[in-house]
Amino acid sequence: MNASGHVGSETEQPAARAPRPEDRPGRPCAGRWVAESRGPRPTPYHDSVLSTVLAPLRLGPVVAPTPVVLAPMAGITNAAYRQLCREQAELGAGGVADGPAGLFVCEMITSRGIIERDHKTMSMLQFDPGEQVRSVQLYGVDPAIMARGTEILCNEFGVTHVDLNFGCPVPKVTRKGGGAALPWKRDLLAAILRSVVAAAAPYDVPVTCKTRMGIDTDHQTYLDAGRIAEQSGVAAIALHGRTAQQSYSGEADWEAIARLKQAVSIPVLGNGDIWEASDALRMVEQTGVDGVVVGRGCLGRPWLFRDLADAFAGRDTKTLPNLGEVAAMVRRHAELLAGLSGSERALLDLRKHMAWYFKGFPVGGEVRRALAMVTSFDDLDEHLAKLDPAEPFPVAELGSPRGRRGHPRGKVVLPQGWLDDESGCGLDLADAEVGVSGG
Repeated sequence: MNASGHVGSETEQPAARAPRPEDRPGRPCAGRWVAESRGPRPTPYHDSVLSTVLAPLRLGPVVAPTPVVLAPMAGITNAAYRQLCREQAELGAGGVADGPAGLFVCEMITSRGIIERDHKTMSMLQFDPGEQVRSVQLYGVDPAIMARGTEILCNEFGVTHVDLNFGCPVPKVTRKGGGAALPWKRDLLAAILRSVVAAAAPYDVPVTCKTRMGIDTDHQTYLDAGRIAEQSGVAAIALHGRTAQQSYSGEADWEAIARLKQAVSIPVLGNGDIWEASDALRMVEQTGVDGVVVGRGCLGRPWLFRDLADAFAGRDTKTLPNLGEVAAMVRRHAELLAGLSGSERALLDLRKHMAWYFKGFPVGGEVRRALAMVTSFDDLDEHLAKLDPAEPFPVAELGSPRGRRGHPRGKVVLPQGWLDDESGCGLDLADAEVGVSGG
């Protein structure tokens, strides 16, 4: 690959080798953040110049030149993975000179977990020093408790963007009236939004929310949710183009996202089936959204944010790391995780990422299994060294779904009588926060 970024030239770069202990970009150190370099930089392939250059995403005082949001994902978007994704975005054309190269949202946490100072919840509120915007997704069902949780986030943790979750389709959440079930109760949704916006206002912190199309095709809520959000002072609303019944199956309905964009004047962010930067551009062109939210598409591919930053700056970039570069990214990920929680927990956490990082590569069953069971950094280095660093990226994987998909549910589990009316302010839904991932 030559200096202009095109494949094939007289000055081919040497193939990257698997990382060795002396190449470690940081020092694993439990309890504090240690990162001595910006980590590996997979070489991009530049194809053609695009005409789609989107305006920066503006959420009150927060302005992101690259209108891309990393979706909060339980067990995934901790400070380590957010840093990997952010660093890659900053390598793209979005840069960092004029503001953050996107928004990178912390794992969802519960309002009660914050107020009760739950250890798990508090341990999740970690941020890397380079995060210009501290973005957290908050989940809850009680307006007063959500407001108090928001105040704590802004006052004690310096959070500068609060996102609210009304899109979780998990049965243990919907059966208690939380997540994607809650917007059916329009008055409760409005009460929560107004209380959180009021709590964040003294700190000049913008509040956004994310929802789904509704419970199922017969009980859609997204248009009402958009209008309520707008009337409540919410800075933007994100819509996942699926119902709770669909979960993550089938295809996202981008037409619904377009309808929401037409129905409200606040910024609308589209979510669902963005596997490549080209998908993000298509969504913008087809729906008119102000930005995109990327979740499963970046699993094992933090470099996707580099492609997205370039795409929204008018450049078509496909970052195709070879196996040696992917191995270096895995090693970097391990180092950052160790800086958060120590080596033992870091490697346990890393295991679930291995299948995503090496998806499509001819790694071999034995090495693949060994990488998914690493217990030490020496163990990790030993198995990474067995990989062929020159193995090219499996381009057949481009555009293919990643992460969980599953099948649509026969019926969404809801509290008894939930659909009888749209009023919910008098209901006691405290159990909806019990056992929810995120503390």
